[in-house]
Order: sequence, then structure tokens, then C-alpha cells
Amino acid sequence: MYLAEEGLVNVIKSLGCDEPETLQDMINKDYETDTTDSCSQHSNGDCLLTEEVRDGAGTTATEALEKGLMQYGCSHYRRRCRIRAPCCNEIFDCRHCHNEAKNSINVKRKHRHDLPRHQVQQVICSLCDTEQEVRQFCINCGVCMGKYFCETCKLFDDDTSKQQYHCHGCGICRIGGQENFFHCYKCGCCYSVLLKNSHPCVEGAMHHDCPVCFEYLFESTDDVSVLRCGHTIHMNCLKEMQQHLQYACPLCSKSVCDMSKVWEKLDMEIAATPMPESYHNKMVWILCNDCGANSEVQFHVVAQKCLNCKSYNTRQTRGTTST
Repeated sequence: MYLAEEGLVNVIKSLGCDEPETLQDMINKDYETDTTDSCSQHSNGDCLLTEEVRDGAGTTATEALEKGLMQYGCSHYRRRCRIRAPCCNEIFDCRHCHNEAKNSINVKRKHRHDLPRHQVQQVICSLCDTEQEVRQFCINCGVCMGKYFCETCKLFDDDTSKQQYHCHGCGICRIGGQENFFHCYKCGCCYSVLLKNSHPCVEGAMHHDCPVCFEYLFESTDDVSVLRCGHTIHMNCLKEMQQHLQYACPLCSKSVCDMSKVWEKLDMEIAATPMPESYHNKMVWILCNDCGANSEVQFHVVAQKCLNCKSYNTRQTRGTTST
């Protein structure tokens, strides 16, 4: 049986405390007696303080707020509420569940759509099924519907191990801890602080689809890697490329990692593979995908080496007749 707001107020009254206006006021009130930190968090990361007051059944205010913790939700979020989609007026566990259902191959193309996260107005408590305006605490049973709550993104999540935070530059919530990321205003996205002074800026770097799986990167929940060229790609997609011996950016063809060891092996391979005499004087023009230089080099069936940066990541642009 859940402890409603009225019940909590009566408990406070019986102890001789002033009556708070709402359950939210009771939770936020800073009493002079000993208090304990609850895990309820807002988008600003502040912890609410709750009085450890017990009702007749021995239930504390904190325990009442945390009823059903980590017991509800979907594969995307652990939360104690569902949302009513403003676009189609249907109820879903989260926006990802909505998008998966409404963009499946079983839905006619003209009816496919994504849920606009910032426009969500109504949520349904998973414990008492009360529909209400977006808020962190249920107006009926008083339960906290999400330990992490962002009023801007309408995001609820009980799993705070993700270290969620709201990025005002991106306009959405991110995970990983705000202290570990910075917002690059030229790239228009958040990057690890390790890349703050070393990443090449590409305008709108993540405001496009992954070049491998075509998922929109800016709102992707999967890890994203920033390549040496500044382009972005899913980490899993990059690993899959490397498993198939693909080491060039799908967008600009620059090497995605340090290939110096590979170039050394190609040097040995070319030295061990002499061309027939008829090809000794055959010259071709190449364009280096890494540095962009044009070079005229001797043709070899294995690969052509850039004279400027010594890379073998080159392409032949035109040839010349042998002399």
C-alpha cells in the first residue's frame, strides 16, 4: 500500500511540524533535525533532502518516494512512469519505444514519425496509473517517477549510474558525467574533455547519420567515435569496419588511425615484389587521401606511396605510357 501525500502530511502534523503546502514542499524543506540524502535528482544534479519520518506502518517518506525503484520501465530506461505521445496521443514507456513502433517496416511510410521529446505534456504513473502533467513526483501516490528528472527534455530515469546531465548547448540530456565532457559550439555537440584541445572542428559534426548504419548520431544512445579527420561514426560501426580491414573514413577516405606500422609492412612487400622489366619506367599520378598531395610515382601493382607524407592511402588519378 502506497503512502499518499495526504498521509504524509498527517504524519508531519502529528509530530508537531508545520504543515507543508505540498509533498514537494515537504521533501525540499530543510528541517533542523537530522536528515538523510535521498537519491532523487533534478537536471541540475542537486539532491533533495527528506526527513526520515515514519508513518503508522513504519514507512519513511524516503521509502514511500522510492516505491518500485528499478522495477518499472523498458529496455531503454528504468522509470516509474509512461508518457503520452503528443504526436499520436498513444501511451508508450519512452520515446525510443514510440520511435521503434512508429518507424517499423509494418507502418506505412506516410505514417512514420518520431516523438518530439520536448513537447511531451502528460505522463502516467506506473504504480497508480494516474495521468498527470509532467512532474517528478506523482500527484496521487507521491512516488518519485524518476531519480533523474529533466523538465526540459521530459526525461525520467531511475538508473543514475549513467551520470545523466542536461547540456544547454545541445539542448538535450547526455550521459557520462558533465565533468567529463565539454560542448564544442563549432561542432555543435559534446565531446570528451580529452579532445578539448586536440579534435579537428567540423561544423555540425554529429548532426548527420552514421556513414555505416545511417542512424542519426546526434540523438544516438550508442557510443560515438571522433575520427582523426573530425568526422564521427558509431564506435561499434568503426570496429566492424576494422574487422573487415577497412581503415579509411567512409566520408573523406582519410586514415582513421595511425597506419605507420602497416606502411612499413607495405614497404617490405613492395621491396620483395619486383615488377616486370616492362613496368620499370611506368609512371602514374596519384592523390594522397591523407595529406591531399599529388605525386608522380613509379607504378607498382601492390600500392603507390605518397612522396609527401609517405602514406599508402592513395588513389591513382591518371597514368602515363611507359618509355
